[in-house]
Amino acid sequence: MSNMQNVFKVPELKKRILFTFFIIAIYRLGCHIPTPGVNSVALGEFFQKSGGTLLGFFNMFSGGALMRASIFALGIMPYISASIILQLLTAVIPSLEKLSKEGQEGQKKINQYTRYGTVALGAIQSLGISIWLEQLASPSGTTVVIGPGFIFKLITVFSLTGGTVLIMWLGEMITERGIGNGISLLIFIGIVAGTPGAILSSVRLISSGEVAPLLAVFLLIFMAIVLAACVMLESAHRKVPVQYAKRVVGRKVYGGQSSHLPLKVDHSGVIAVIFASSVLMFPATMARFVKNDYMNTFANWMSPGAFLHTIIYVAMIIFFCYFYTAITFNPEDIADNMKKSGGFVPGIRPGKKTAEYINRILTRLTLVGALAVSVIAVIPTFLMKFLNVPFYYGGTSLLIIVGVALDTVRQIESHLMMRHYDGFMKKGRVKGRG
Repeated sequence: MSNMQNVFKVPELKKRILFTFFIIAIYRLGCHIPTPGVNSVALGEFFQKSGGTLLGFFNMFSGGALMRASIFALGIMPYISASIILQLLTAVIPSLEKLSKEGQEGQKKINQYTRYGTVALGAIQSLGISIWLEQLASPSGTTVVIGPGFIFKLITVFSLTGGTVLIMWLGEMITERGIGNGISLLIFIGIVAGTPGAILSSVRLISSGEVAPLLAVFLLIFMAIVLAACVMLESAHRKVPVQYAKRVVGRKVYGGQSSHLPLKVDHSGVIAVIFASSVLMFPATMARFVKNDYMNTFANWMSPGAFLHTIIYVAMIIFFCYFYTAITFNPEDIADNMKKSGGFVPGIRPGKKTAEYINRILTRLTLVGALAVSVIAVIPTFLMKFLNVPFYYGGTSLLIIVGVALDTVRQIESHLMMRHYDGFMKKGRVKGRG
């Protein structure tokens, strides 16, 4: 309890946390502001019938905004998709690669391009949603759109695209003036927001006898095991021993101590999972909006739990684990910095050989981490699909919740440690994404 009180003893940290809560409140308020011209009751009835499909998965990431057809129905996914596209283009287009190496000014330019891409993708997706909404009807036969036509499409495109841009701005404000990574935190809040409703729905099904109590106990134990596995994976790392040579400066001797270089097993954290989910949701959702037998078949293949979706999802996670590690961790820079400071790995020559050694270890660790993340993300989905669990709360959501929570707690702890307070946790330090 005293450690919790320490959080509010630091004026800057207190201000950041309160600001973050304020932005989250605005985000949740926006999730309940409906898009003009939509019958939210009829749309809610439709989602109750199809909540376990791809639409339920998309609705989970939007914090329930899609089910309400609110102005935040698109969520933050257009921004994430635009970020992925820009990062991929940066790796293949020399001009963008040069821009990314120009420091803060270059990054500002790339961020500006990302925002433009967000608006373009948001407009395309919102147009698809407006067309899809016009074709929907509730199980009772009530149409979802009150007045279909060009005006409705135009209003929906402006409303949903503007909502996505506002979410993007809110996320950037949290990152800049709040605590934690703003975009990841908003996704986290969207997932957690659906938990109370899912629990109440499960309790009602258990009470009515539709779900056996023994099955409910098994699912609770299984989710606890997956949660523990997520925490272990986020904290696991390999220590590479580093020895510093002694240096004599004047009459003083520097160096000579032993240290280690921590290499995380899952260096990408939740980024790979979020990226893979975002990439897969875009084509599948667009196919769902088109009333065509071939498109409906494709959308079913790409729904969570389907065989094709699982294969592509695992491949995407592995790819983004390696891709994110490659653009954020440079073994050559690490080896050069170690060499300049008189450090070396015992038994390995400084410089190029050290870089190759670190890269070899990192490649193997990334493969192990990517496979572990894939298993955690996929297995709960299959079990919940075959056991007819009434809500989607699988490995993907748990990975995001654990990763974002640990990362946010780590940032809070860093602020406390800088001001000579005990860490946020009483025993030990939290090992978040570093």
